[in-house]
Amino acid sequence: MKKDLILGIAHTGHFTAQMDKMLEFYCDKLGFKHAFSIKDEDGNNWIEYIKLADNSFIELFYSSPEKVAGPDVKYHHICIRVRDIHEVAEHLNANGVPIIWGGPSMGKDKNWQCWCEDPDGNKIEFMYISPESPQAKA
Repeated sequence: MKKDLILGIAHTGHFTAQMDKMLEFYCDKLGFKHAFSIKDEDGNNWIEYIKLADNSFIELFYSSPEKVAGPDVKYHHICIRVRDIHEVAEHLNANGVPIIWGGPSMGKDKNWQCWCEDPDGNKIEFMYISPESPQAKA
């Protein structure tokens, strides 16, 4: 992949069945800022974003103990911030890397994204941060 195409890691995503404790830990104990929340289609709490630095976040997904596969399974994905999502998709296709879940597509946060998996099945999200997104405004 071209060196200037990658801009950095945008966020890491984690499931949690104890959101209050997670927010307290990251915001109150570590001193990071709660940046914004995203609700699902039904208006329920879905994701909380913690701002680490400009364009760098921890993404916490609401979960329940039943949905978390085990006590050590909290990781969801890594997100890599990119300059051009369509060029990334072309690169993935050209190199035989399947794009999962369709894409590129616009997420609820108004950012463009596409996804793939590494050989172990770990999810990798590539994201173009739109100027209209809450991440860009945070």
